[in-house]
Formats: sequence, structure tokens, C-alpha cells
Amino acid sequence: MDYLPIFTKLKNRHCLVVGGGDIAARKVHLLLKANASITICAPDICDSLLEKAKNNQLTIINEAFSDELIEGKWLVVAATNQHHINEHIAQLAEQKQILVNVVDEPKLCSFIMPSIVDRSPIVVAISSGGKAPVLARLIRERLEALLPMHLGRLAKISGEFRHRVKQVITKESLRRRYWEKLFGNGDLASLLQKGQIEQAQQFMEDNLTEEVAQGDVALVGAGPGDPSLLTLKALQLMQQADVVLYDRLVSKDILDLVRRDADLISVGKAAGKHEVEQSRTNQMLVELAQQGKKVVRLKGGDSFIFGRGGEELEELVEAGVAFQVVPGITSASGCSTYAGIPLTHRDYAQSVTFVTGHRKQDGKALDWKSLATPHQTLVVYMGLMRAQEIQTNLLINGRDQNTPVALINKGTTNEQQVITGTLSELSTLGGGLEGPTIMIIGEVVHLSSKLAWFKGENNKKLSRDPFLVNLS
Repeated sequence: MDYLPIFTKLKNRHCLVVGGGDIAARKVHLLLKANASITICAPDICDSLLEKAKNNQLTIINEAFSDELIEGKWLVVAATNQHHINEHIAQLAEQKQILVNVVDEPKLCSFIMPSIVDRSPIVVAISSGGKAPVLARLIRERLEALLPMHLGRLAKISGEFRHRVKQVITKESLRRRYWEKLFGNGDLASLLQKGQIEQAQQFMEDNLTEEVAQGDVALVGAGPGDPSLLTLKALQLMQQADVVLYDRLVSKDILDLVRRDADLISVGKAAGKHEVEQSRTNQMLVELAQQGKKVVRLKGGDSFIFGRGGEELEELVEAGVAFQVVPGITSASGCSTYAGIPLTHRDYAQSVTFVTGHRKQDGKALDWKSLATPHQTLVVYMGLMRAQEIQTNLLINGRDQNTPVALINKGTTNEQQVITGTLSELSTLGGGLEGPTIMIIGEVVHLSSKLAWFKGENNKKLSRDPFLVNLS
């Protein structure tokens, strides 16, 4: 992040704008909306600025910039069409630790003017750090269409009502629940859209009760890694959570979307290393919900496909804890899609089977004879450490040694690697790979070189299959 986004109070604070043309006028317009005390310095002043001066909205110094004009200012805007003057102002402001904006020269700026969506007191600022101002403007235009005009009225009456809410609801977490419920109520929005302010205020009062909140748990599938694959409901629950228990497979980019003041608790598991035992995770979910908290249990992929989601929900049922389940894109589907491998295809595979490389010690053995059936796709979750066992059992039970295989490491992320080869090579293909890896075995892997579309920043596609090499 090149610039820290902050909102600065400029009411009655002295600001200097150097330049008197149309660009300077646009900057002045924003500063006036913030009620700043503005001085304009320029030999030539455009009509719109002269008009503002006549209305006592600003002060004009009708001469070239001189260094002493910067003294006592909170911030400075350099909007001349002469680079050497702008550069000098920037250097002077830097020496005196005064914020400075130089129009169209982000390298000289200590602050930049963002594109703004104004629903005062709600204000949304969008910035590209000076790299793509047209893109920032297009994003602003999209937000202008999305954000209703009554948001400002809603924020204003909410601010006036905050003290009353604190008097009635003493617990902070319950106050937050009250506001979330209120802001999500269509009746309140309808009243404000009609301008019925008194009725809206009465509605807020009528709903003001300090109910004992019941905690609950949302079991949420986070998908295979790409944050854009999150469902809308998953994102909404992550933004409402008091506490989030997350697995090792949940990416940092996804965790960054959780509400900032929520508690994040890692309960991740890796092969041979359990950071938190499953039984303790189950117990924590119950305890946190019984404390009245909104809990999100965030799992990579889909929690009902090799995610132990069912085990955790059984504990919640026994404890009488309310819950909901939000499915996610399972890793098999997400990773295979990003690698250009359809799991079924009329020419190659009419069925697909999901298995896991990790089972309970007393768990049933896999039906290797069934899994070795040709013209089906076999997807193995967490199978990297058992690659030799998988290879041996499939070959013993009749799977052709030339059956194509693919290892997809960190699928759907910018670090995705796809390594392809044959079943006879499976035990050696994954050397050096770390992190979540999906194994795909079957003729559909032939299509990878033809259909692969995702090119992450660090994506590497390696092939040890001559058939695939010839196709590429």
C-alpha cells in the first residue's frame, strides 16, 4: 500500500493552492466542501475562483509563488503548469513537514486527491495511487450507481441516536448486532427514501431493546484459494463474525476480508502436525457460541467434502447451538478448472470419484479395484505423502501405467503449479512441492495443455508426458 487512506479534518484550517486555472479550481471545490480556509496564489486567476473570492469563500494573492506563503499551512496543492515550480513547492513542503499534492505528478505528492462518492457523512474514497486515475473514476461511477442517496440521511440520524443506544444497550457486541439488524431492515430504508425522518427515528426507538443474543455458528466453505471464488453469503457472514476459526488451507487474501475487529483463531492441520486437535476445535465452537458470539468456522474448499464439517455440526447439535452451512467451491472443482482439466468428458471419463489420502487409523481401506477402473477420473485430496501407495495399488489393480496424472499445487492462486506426467511417475512427480495439492488421475488430464487458461503471476506448468508436450 503506497498511500495510507485517511480522512483529514480541514474545517477552518489554512490551505494553500498554487495555481489559478481550471485544475486548481477543481481542487478548491473539494477543499471548500471540507470547509477549509483557502488561499490562492497565482498571477492569473480563472473566473470561477474570482467569483468565489467575491463571495468571501477564499483569499486570492494575485502574484507568483514565494516561499513564505507556505508558512502556517496545513496542506498545499501545487497546480501550476510549470514543473520546476511544482517540484520546488513539493521540496519546500517536505522540508517543513507539510502535506503536499502536486497535480499529475504522484512521485512529488505526500498525499493524493481520491475520486469521491459523497453521501455525507458517508464518504467513499477511491484511489489508484496516481497510476490509473481513469480506472478510479470508473469505479467511482459504478459505486455512485450502487449506493442509494438516503445513505447520508441514515448515517446522520444514526449518529444522533448513538448516545441513546449506548444508554439502553450496554454491551458493545449487542450494540453492533442492533445496528446490523437495523441497517439491514428494508422498512427503515423505505422511510428514509420517502424523507419520513420522524417516522424513521420512531422505528429505531421501537426496535431498541437489549435482548440476550443467542450465539450461533456458520460453517463456511472458503473455496480453493482465489478470494473471488467466495460466495456472496460467505463474505457477508465473514463481515458479521465476532470470531473466525480458520484452517491452514484458507489463504491470507481471504482472511483479509474478515471484519477487522473480529478475533482470528487458527485451528489448522497439516500432515502429521495438528495445531489444534479436532475435538478441541469442536469444543471451541460450542463454547464461543454459548458466550453469545457469532462464530464463523472457515474451511478451505467445501466443508462437507473431506472438511470434517459433519463432525463439527454433530457437536453443535448435541449442545443445542444454532448453525447454518454455506457451501464453497470444492478444491477438486476449483483447482481442476483453473488447470484446464474437466473432471468429466464424453471422450475420456463418464464418472469422477473423490477420495482422501488421509483416513482415521481404524478407517475402512479404499476399494482399489473400483478406483482402478479405466475411463473414470480419480481425484485424491491430500494424497501427496501417499503417492507411492496410490501408484502401487492402482497399478496392481489394473490401471494402465501410462494413465495421465496431474498434481495441482496451490490451485487457483498466483502460486499455482501444475505438474503432469503418467501414473508410472506419480511417486516422483511431487518432489519439492509444499502446501495444498490436489491429485488428478485419468484420461481427462490430456486436455490440460489445450484448455489451461489461468496464468497466475508465478504459475508454472511442467509436463513430463510426451503426449502433452506434442500437443502444446
